[in-house]
Amino acid sequence: MLLDGTTLEVPFLADLVTLADPTSEHSYLNYLRETGRIYEFYFYETFQIPRREYNDYLRWVVERLDAPAFRREVVDVRWADADASAADTGAGADAPGHYVVTARDPETGERDTYRGRHLALGIGSRPHVPEHLRGHPDADVFHTAAYRHTRERVLDADSVTVVGSGQSAAEVVADLLERQPEHDYRLDWLTRSEGFFPMEYSKLGLQHFSPEYAQYVYDLPQSTTDDLVANQDLLYKGVDPETSAAIYDLLYRRSIGTADPDVGLFAMTDVRDIAAVDGGYALDCHQWQAEESFVHESEVVVLGTGYERPVPGFLDPLEDDIAWDDRGRFEVTADHRLDVDLPGDVFLQNADLHTHGVGAPDLGLGAHRNATFVNRLLGRDAYPDDVDTVFQDFSVDAFVERAPGASRDGSETTVTTTDPDR
Repeated sequence: MLLDGTTLEVPFLADLVTLADPTSEHSYLNYLRETGRIYEFYFYETFQIPRREYNDYLRWVVERLDAPAFRREVVDVRWADADASAADTGAGADAPGHYVVTARDPETGERDTYRGRHLALGIGSRPHVPEHLRGHPDADVFHTAAYRHTRERVLDADSVTVVGSGQSAAEVVADLLERQPEHDYRLDWLTRSEGFFPMEYSKLGLQHFSPEYAQYVYDLPQSTTDDLVANQDLLYKGVDPETSAAIYDLLYRRSIGTADPDVGLFAMTDVRDIAAVDGGYALDCHQWQAEESFVHESEVVVLGTGYERPVPGFLDPLEDDIAWDDRGRFEVTADHRLDVDLPGDVFLQNADLHTHGVGAPDLGLGAHRNATFVNRLLGRDAYPDDVDTVFQDFSVDAFVERAPGASRDGSETTVTTTDPDR
């Protein structure tokens, strides 16, 4: 989604290192210094930086490191115990076990083997298209993740429909609105959500992306966490307020005088199926609140249907050593490690939304999480453990500890009421 004009949804301080080590040479600010852009950024006066520049910053960091190996697809991860390790490497009988990672070059098929006492799993997410919306040509019906590479086809269409109400869908709509006068297509935006709502971006709301809140969510019963995360979409899935405003402003300008923008927005609508018809596709739609159905035709359909985090197949050899919950998901430790019955750690990157809540995928917690991994590997606190980072409390224990008038057993305060219903 590196579209022109798009920005990060978090401040630039959520780079690879700053929130754990502001003095690191790999910070975004040092990137600006080294590339001669520090003054330009100073006068830019904004925390949310262009997404394309963040991408350039990441490339800059990669070029300074020796470790990254690209164009390698991991196909197998196994554990070699101490005896096997000794035989495998020629080490002594007391050699520790280790993970053996096999990867292949997708172009040549050549395979390489990597070994490590510990493993970091950071494969992220992949575009999700519901099964009932699959099976159509990729040039006509595709996920928002492919939009930038398929845009020329879209611009040649007579009609385009975007499905979904998250940030990715909104960015596609905004981009298509900008280009609509030159290409003269009909544009519709459908979502099953109750409306095209903005992402929660208040300062108190953002405190949910903190170490304290992640720990609070982790300590809840799993069933409670599942219900909680399912109802927190607007903390991380809504539309950025600036994007929402830009879309509205475009629509407003296009409606001046007798003009009528050739655009439709319709919420509370579930797209139940897509079928090919002459000249495009018929969307079987259901407005779930009014319980009314209708058919909507469009030449191109762009699906903003989110992302999924499947369990990678290369972990199959470790399946019996991994702890799973009753829904087939990873069991995770409080410090973001996979619960495995092996001597080596498996550090998780953005694979624990179900245990740690909405902050798990957030860039702002990445450096904090990585700092805990480094401390564990070194066996000492190379980085401080950030505590008391927000003004609000999430757990009862934390509030009682800080509030003079609160107590756990009620022995210091007697509450009386004359209300017979309480």
